[in-house]
Amino acid sequence: MAEKKIELKDYRNVGIIAHIDAGKTTTTEGILYRTGINHKIGTVKGDDGGATTDWMEQEKERGITITSAAVTCFWKDHKINIIDTPGHIDFTAEVERSLRVLDGAVTVFDGKMGVEAQSETVWRQANKYGVPRICFINKINQIGGDFYKSLETIHKRLSKNALPIHLPIGFEKTINGVVDLIDMKAYTYKDFTDKELVAGEIPADMLEKAKNARSLLVENAVEADEELMAKFFDGGEEAISVEELKRGLRMRVLAGDFFLVTGGDGRGVIVEKVLDLVNDYLPSPLDVPAIWGRNPKDDEAISRKPSEDEPMAALAFKLATDPFVGKLIFVRVYSGKISTGSHVLNATTGDKERIGRLVRMHADKREEITEIGAGDIAAVVGLKDTTTGTTLCDPAKPIILESIDFPDPPVSIAVEPKTKADQEKMGIGLGRLAEEDPTFRIHTDDDTGQTILSGMGELHLEIIIDRLKREFNVEANTGEPQVAYRESIRGTAEAQGKHVKQSGGRGQYGDVWIKFEPNEPGKGFEFVDQIKGGVVPQEYRKPVMEGIRSTLEGGVIAGYPVVDVKATLFDGSYHEVDSSELAFNLAGVLATREGVKKAKPVILEPVMKVEVTTPEEFMGDVIGDINSRRGRIDAMEDLMGGGKVIRGFVPLANLFGYTSDLRSMSQGRAASSMELAQYEEVPPNIAEEIKEKRNAK
Repeated sequence: MAEKKIELKDYRNVGIIAHIDAGKTTTTEGILYRTGINHKIGTVKGDDGGATTDWMEQEKERGITITSAAVTCFWKDHKINIIDTPGHIDFTAEVERSLRVLDGAVTVFDGKMGVEAQSETVWRQANKYGVPRICFINKINQIGGDFYKSLETIHKRLSKNALPIHLPIGFEKTINGVVDLIDMKAYTYKDFTDKELVAGEIPADMLEKAKNARSLLVENAVEADEELMAKFFDGGEEAISVEELKRGLRMRVLAGDFFLVTGGDGRGVIVEKVLDLVNDYLPSPLDVPAIWGRNPKDDEAISRKPSEDEPMAALAFKLATDPFVGKLIFVRVYSGKISTGSHVLNATTGDKERIGRLVRMHADKREEITEIGAGDIAAVVGLKDTTTGTTLCDPAKPIILESIDFPDPPVSIAVEPKTKADQEKMGIGLGRLAEEDPTFRIHTDDDTGQTILSGMGELHLEIIIDRLKREFNVEANTGEPQVAYRESIRGTAEAQGKHVKQSGGRGQYGDVWIKFEPNEPGKGFEFVDQIKGGVVPQEYRKPVMEGIRSTLEGGVIAGYPVVDVKATLFDGSYHEVDSSELAFNLAGVLATREGVKKAKPVILEPVMKVEVTTPEEFMGDVIGDINSRRGRIDAMEDLMGGGKVIRGFVPLANLFGYTSDLRSMSQGRAASSMELAQYEEVPPNIAEEIKEKRNAK
């Protein structure tokens, strides 16, 4: 079926982002049903496991979204590419990489809870990538659902610049539509499954409230444009036409610091109003600034505009293994177009590859297409060395776009195959899963020979092991979860590294002086060359740096990677005949071993930001338990629907199994979420324990 040609100004690339269980997937299902993609509304937790975008077995069983799924739908002559992202913090990289390529977002809130922990995280991620968004307060038709209280939490925790564009009609079970503040009409339904909304007069008891809310919208809209502002001052609210109001609001939303809010039942006909907001107020690819990258030949900055006439540039933002077609690479095309049979340059590796097939994705279903143009999102089948963050471009006009950064995973487990037959299959399976997921890492422990898997949390690793079993038929045994500790230094020290070897014939000679000092947290390893004259020739300085780097990776106190260290090479000497790259590499190793030991080395541990929602009667137990885990309470506040929210910081080492412990102490009524906050120094007594355990290995 040939797609109808749609102009670029009518494209929308949007993400559905939210806290876990706010109703993102259900809202996406409602959208797919309303736009005719699906003939029924799938459920996340129903017996049919029928949510289109939750197609993995693990998603159906747990009722959560694990991978971001891409779907394309059409609404009122607009083409909308939607990515339904996960809400659980362990899969936050999925949100990160989706927001990197999206132009706008719909933030979904649970109308019974308001802003939750992960709502704040995804909001921060959207701010980081400058993604304009609209807000949808879901579940306000359920007991405890409250549009206005939820809006209050948005004002309190996210932004004061969030204004309703629709007001709900009714309360909880009696919700049956919205008042649209743009055209000042009521849009109602009898049942959420109704085929269409019925336009009518605003209920008399809401008229005054609607007028006041509209006045606020007009005042904010005219701020976008001096001409509108002058018109407003001259003639008041009546002087601003509906088109001008919409234009002003759109300009405010596109600026990224103003948000329109609506609410309703994500399963129902009301999502048509959400789709209208996506069309009217979120950006098209033409509203987004040209993307910048660099020329791989001379490192100069170059840009690409969203046009098919520009040289092709696209970013691979996600990999998925499809049981029928093999490796799928999701790409966002920023300029030019990709056609089947054409050749593209992988700017990251420098290799040319041929495009075999292109597919438009509807979650796990595929539709063959012949080209992807600027501003569009689709999937390419069969590229070899393409990973998340790879730039694909026109071979004649190369460009490297900024890649996507992912945090280092803080949790590790050891894994081994149950049988010899599983050994090879496990290697292949883990390799494929690591290709798909940039926050999942694999390495072999040099001391024990064990395969170590690292991920963002216990659930993340649990899902990996589950996928190994189901998708690759590998039975594996796993060890206890381990914390990914780090080392760093708190002091400054200078050390000499001198490698001299005479063994008859040509010897080895390398001599360096290096100063070690703490770097800013998060900045990692930095090498500074301060050699004056030629005491260490230029060709030997890089081997020195590599020697330092390799030693820091293996740690000095307990064998954990040393982070946030600045190493300055400031002196040394060489021998005309005996000096070599190897000798200076080893000199760097020797200086690092001594220098780091003298620079007050410390062990760092990952500390998690924890948020617990609990009924008031269990608050004392929850706080006592957090304190017993070396945690510290940061804040407490009342929960929207009753109960308390407790926020604190707890070392990851003391959080394994916390979810089930919390369930036990609260009769299953408390819930928690956590995310990595920072690395902090371990208390001396704990540091000794860690060293002993590590040395015992």
